[in-house]
Amino acid sequence: MGAQTLKDSQTAPKHVAIIMDGNGRWANARGLPRAIGHKHGVENVRVVVEGSLNLGIKYLTLFGFSSENWKRTPTEIFDLMSLLRDYLDNEIHDLHQKNIRFKVIGDREKLDPDIVELIEAAEELTKENCDLTLTIALSYGGRRAITLAAKELAYRACKGTIKLDEISEEAFELFLETKGVPNPDLVIRTSGEKRISNFLLWECAYSEFVFFDTLWPDFSSEHLTKAVQEYCNRERRFGAA
Repeated sequence: MGAQTLKDSQTAPKHVAIIMDGNGRWANARGLPRAIGHKHGVENVRVVVEGSLNLGIKYLTLFGFSSENWKRTPTEIFDLMSLLRDYLDNEIHDLHQKNIRFKVIGDREKLDPDIVELIEAAEELTKENCDLTLTIALSYGGRRAITLAAKELAYRACKGTIKLDEISEEAFELFLETKGVPNPDLVIRTSGEKRISNFLLWECAYSEFVFFDTLWPDFSSEHLTKAVQEYCNRERRFGAA
């Protein structure tokens, strides 16, 4: 079976989310600066995007930078933001040509204004594209996202624009940044860690999880296909017997 091939009986998950972990360890193992690991990690996004297109995945969400990552050293944050600028400058037009929609979720207030401008321009340019929706979680925390949605619902309830008995799971989801995007069918984490790390806490309630010991810069299209094949072999019961 080829690296990007599924069996005829297998259907790719509609939405795959990936916790990209291990850039620093990848660099350390080679005696390289952590910035080089992050650079290779960013370059690997292209590999996974191509693999997702080939497999027929419609939504790909990548955990790029968590709200907790702001605790890292100023030097590492500077390097990460520089790589983000380069990605937004150099990759968006290629995504657009491939009919890929680009979105960002997370706390943009902590990002530099020029990065926010680049994000907004990328989202505007690609908003009508439909072959794949690529969402990057930047300065993102799942607890923050849930809290903001709850606050908005509470505000509307106080204002009388929504009744208490109208508040439901479906109503709540309309106030999440991920509204309009189906919940992840499959969540992948690299580097051997087996935790969710405050990523899409609400959305991943019934996701299937696949973990790889592979560090993110070494994660390949073959790994992606293997994860999708494992997903296809599972029975999703959503809490049923």
